[in-house]
Amino acid sequence: MELTNREKEILDLIMDELSSKEIAERLVISISTVEAYRRSLFRKFGVHSVIGLVRAAMKM
Repeated sequence: MELTNREKEILDLIMDELSSKEIAERLVISISTVEAYRRSLFRKFGVHSVIGLVRAAMKM
């Protein structure tokens, strides 16, 4: 599976337990942009929750 550099960055921050607001502040982007990346990651990993995303990412 191919992830963009930004998707990898967002995924790392999600795995560090940061909220969408915290990620947005750290990366100087909007919360809606973070949510769009989160949805893209869910789709690419075939999951429906952050827990599923983290579990799938750890297996990768």
